Amino acid sequence: MRSDAIKKGVDRAPARAMLRAVGLSDEDFGKPLIGVANTWIEVMPCNIHLRRLSEQVKAGIRASGGVPIEFNTISVSDGISMGTEGMKCSLVSREVVADSIELVARGHLFDGVVALSGCDKTIPGTVMALARLNVPGLMIYGGSIAAGRFQGRDVTIQDVFEAVGACSAGKMSVAELTELERRACPGPGACGGQFTANTMSTAMELLGISPMGFNSIPAMDPEKDKAAFEAGQLVMKLVKEGLTPRQILTREAFENAIAGVVATGGSTNGVLHLLALAREAGVKLAIDDFDGVSARTPIWADMKPWGHFTAPDMHRAGGIRLIAKRLLDAGLLKKNARTVTGRTIGEEAATARETPGQQVVKPLEKPVKKSGGLVILHGNLSPEGCVLKVAGEDRLLFKGPARVFDCEEDAFAAVKARKIKRGDVVVIRYEGPKGGPGMREMLAVTAAIVGEGLGDSVALLTDGRFSGATHGLMAGHVAPEAAVGGPIAAVKNGDTITFDVKKRRLDVNLSPAELKLRLRKWKAPSPRYKTGVMARYAKLVSSASEGAILQ
Repeated sequence: MRSDAIKKGVDRAPARAMLRAVGLSDEDFGKPLIGVANTWIEVMPCNIHLRRLSEQVKAGIRASGGVPIEFNTISVSDGISMGTEGMKCSLVSREVVADSIELVARGHLFDGVVALSGCDKTIPGTVMALARLNVPGLMIYGGSIAAGRFQGRDVTIQDVFEAVGACSAGKMSVAELTELERRACPGPGACGGQFTANTMSTAMELLGISPMGFNSIPAMDPEKDKAAFEAGQLVMKLVKEGLTPRQILTREAFENAIAGVVATGGSTNGVLHLLALAREAGVKLAIDDFDGVSARTPIWADMKPWGHFTAPDMHRAGGIRLIAKRLLDAGLLKKNARTVTGRTIGEEAATARETPGQQVVKPLEKPVKKSGGLVILHGNLSPEGCVLKVAGEDRLLFKGPARVFDCEEDAFAAVKARKIKRGDVVVIRYEGPKGGPGMREMLAVTAAIVGEGLGDSVALLTDGRFSGATHGLMAGHVAPEAAVGGPIAAVKNGDTITFDVKKRRLDVNLSPAELKLRLRKWKAPSPRYKTGVMARYAKLVSSASEGAILQ
């Protein structure tokens, strides 16, 4: 066992003395030490229940002959920090989650690791750590929040963000907004639609690093505790068999994960996080690979933010296993890819049980759309590529004048003041990985646009990110970003911008000479942060087209 290096032999007596102080016994020193990496935090519903689940994981480890050692890491709530300076910390937290788990597990030579995730960045962060460590391990997701009820319909946090725009436009009263606010989040769990958390949860089941069927169980479903116990048992099986994450995180597995994202109309953040994870796992994956998988993969799931159903609805319909079955039956699943259960993804998919009469996942022959939910655009505005979510979006060609903003706050103020008009293309820049720093999500802006009734007549592009709850003609991750002199830095108010989805192009109507002249005159802004983690991040982070990983 790896852990023998700290607990066996005469010279390890001091280490054993300290381990005895935290409860280990003579018998325990002969067992594997299993790290339980918890992302529990009190500030958000996504992770507030993870202490309960970690107790079940630890019980499963003990029952299978291991010694669980729980430790905690951080999390930053996207939903709470959205639209503020605090949102810049969100993507940065992904790296801190990965770094901290790696350090604790390496420092104490754990024989295996179970990671518990909740909010968006903790999912890729925990799995990035597993890929680095490459000791037997798995990730289990805390699950989705239940839908709220407002005026006779199911609601999620997306509805609250969009209601802010509706309230500003006089379409909803402050009293109605307050009532919606009180009802939208009824308890623990991550945001309920196929937003970023549930998108990444889907990806991790199809990637094989989370046990198939475990993640989609809602947060407060009694079955979640049983799944957590079984996760503890499963990691011990992985330790005994010597099956490690990099044996699972293969190129085929990543193609399955991408297929799961696009088949469910998932978040654009899936591109960013899977690119980052692939680099940690040593797998060659490029941004254009997402377009290729999306082009051949239909959308089968009718889910919010653009559709009708929530993640708990998906679970009741048959779960992510049912999506895997659609992919299998369509010949789109790399069925021989391994999973942490010991079965192949094809074997897991074959056991899917579809709930009779369910409406969430459409029949194999009648998908919501014949191609997937994400496309990658290039062009003179985004030479390295950008990401556009087309699930629920029928506009394939859009042309309009640029309305340029150098930060999210200015754009949001313009939307609230009703200065954005039909036909405009909103440009938000200096919000990329380096420029933010931290690449904020723009849900406050995009939701306000939709709430004001402009969602079908306005387009938006940014070198920042979008929440998984964003929908509409919105291009994110524009690269190179403005802060490094990308073409988006040269755009001026009134310039004509064209989205051409069929041709996969995002262009500003400027000659190469004019674009080059403007960029020659451009001057880099001074860094927003001069010291601390944000300054270090800005200096080290790569382009969004590479997953915004630290170099």
